[in-house]
Amino acid sequence: MTHYPTDLLIAVGQLDARLAAGHAPDVVRQLSHAGVTDPGRILDSEQLAEGLDLLLGGVSQYPWQPLTDSNSVLELSPVGEIVLDDHQAEATLRGLLLGWATGNGVTIRTTRPQLWRTVMDALHGTGLPLPDGRTAAPGDEPAGLVVEVPVLPEGAVLALDCQAAWARTLLRSRHLPGTSIAQVRSRDTAGQAGRLDAKLRYLVQQARRTPYYRELPDVRGTADIALLPVLEKADLEAHSLPASRDLCSGATPSGEVLRSGATSGEPRFIVYSRTDWDNMVREAVPVWYELGVEPGDRIINTLFGGGMYGGLTTTFSEFTRMPVECYSTGQHATVDDMLMLTRSFDANVILGMPALILPLLRDAKARHPGLRMEKVLYGGTPMTESDKTWLREELGARVVTSILAANDGAQLGYQCAGLGGTLHHVNDDYNLIEVVDEDGRAAPDGAPGQLLITSMQKFEGPLIRYRIGDIGRVFTHACVCGVSGKVLEYLGRSDGLVRFKGETVLYSEILELLGDFQVSQLQIEIASRDSKEVLTVRTESPHRLDSRAVREHLIAKVEVLGDVQDFDAGLDAFEFVVECAAEGELARNGVSGKIKPVIDRRLEQR
Repeated sequence: MTHYPTDLLIAVGQLDARLAAGHAPDVVRQLSHAGVTDPGRILDSEQLAEGLDLLLGGVSQYPWQPLTDSNSVLELSPVGEIVLDDHQAEATLRGLLLGWATGNGVTIRTTRPQLWRTVMDALHGTGLPLPDGRTAAPGDEPAGLVVEVPVLPEGAVLALDCQAAWARTLLRSRHLPGTSIAQVRSRDTAGQAGRLDAKLRYLVQQARRTPYYRELPDVRGTADIALLPVLEKADLEAHSLPASRDLCSGATPSGEVLRSGATSGEPRFIVYSRTDWDNMVREAVPVWYELGVEPGDRIINTLFGGGMYGGLTTTFSEFTRMPVECYSTGQHATVDDMLMLTRSFDANVILGMPALILPLLRDAKARHPGLRMEKVLYGGTPMTESDKTWLREELGARVVTSILAANDGAQLGYQCAGLGGTLHHVNDDYNLIEVVDEDGRAAPDGAPGQLLITSMQKFEGPLIRYRIGDIGRVFTHACVCGVSGKVLEYLGRSDGLVRFKGETVLYSEILELLGDFQVSQLQIEIASRDSKEVLTVRTESPHRLDSRAVREHLIAKVEVLGDVQDFDAGLDAFEFVVECAAEGELARNGVSGKIKPVIDRRLEQR
């Protein structure tokens, strides 16, 4: 059985709270008698978590440590059994905690066995799956590695103690060349449930530090996730900064704060603690490799930055840890920038949103017909198949892949070379994705529904079963890249449903029907005007389209867009309009750079 450090952290936190509340007098009395007059100094779960993060290269990634210079991992494992000689009680307590945190069974050779049985029983009494512990007489020779734990100097920081040489002897490490963290996780079928269960237990424990989540019920693991409440967008906005501190833990401020992409009304801020940020970067670096990035690549990064928006900020943190050269132009990239970077720096990768990079690349190609771009990585909105074909045929792109991400929760899914369309691998170790109906009930396997995310490695401003406003379906897939498991078919925003003439019009359906027209961007607006309900379809494409031809095509394919209606034929109550723009002409969000896919003006007009 694999033991996870997060369970030890929960147990230590619970024991420390019991000691502070006076609910474990035997433990306090015996530790005090042994010279440990301030057990809270050692039973500090936040300090211990910080130290273990350094020792393990990420508590949340254990038992693997993703490397940054290649798409491979170190696999960590306990040495098995360790033996501690009880010369000084505080040192022995530290040895017990780190021994158990790294998954080792611990034997303490001691003249005060009752003390250590009391401490071990108190930790085991939390009901968490911790390793075995036992005592032995000083002259005994129990099996195991003898570990000498030095006395912690006065004023020393416990977190740094975890980096000491003695702590490193508690673990074995094995390099798995050519094996990514996604592959090794997908192969760990026997351990996956236990690994995710441990992550969810720890997330719930951490979330309880916030006023909003103070009364969360106990969960044993992911099988109990339906016991946890769904977090709706309105609740998140009402209880997040700047409206409220209800989702703040009260821990010492650290990390980075991002702003949501909204341009109207009060902005909302997303807080990432230093640990949250480190977890995001550790999980994102392997994703870039899966997307097709290789050591030595030269990346033009056109993601949006400034104004506390996350795209450029997060990727800057990630790429600086990788063996790549990056040119962070942000959204202000110009055709001149593109041509200069490809000519002078041999830039071979571009990253950005289709609404920005496609017009740039087409203009650059027109000015320099020999332009080549080996890899195109995109996110924010889907890219049409006709645009992907253009990139491959006109620019020689051999990699065109997508990442799903959000300010809330960071990366949600990614494409490898073996996936196309809107299929994405998901990473439940980072963002656990559920597909549910409007009432939060699980959808049948493989059926479409609304997406909930539980951010398993974000502990400041935690997101538990958050309805992100997207729809999709999840099913199991054995991919040619070597990653087997769940994939997400992204079906767009849940607000991509338009009611017109009493019927439902799907944004994704309209976009698909316009594929032959090489439409790059689509916007659907519905409004009430002069007692009419007016549905307007706006398109962007490399060449301005004939709006009449587009309108006739859509009417032929979608009956409800034509004159047919379930109302009095004499009523002039509906109108269908098509507006065709050249690439780059539709209005973009000033913060995120995205084109709003669906606008319902009827809500504004009420």
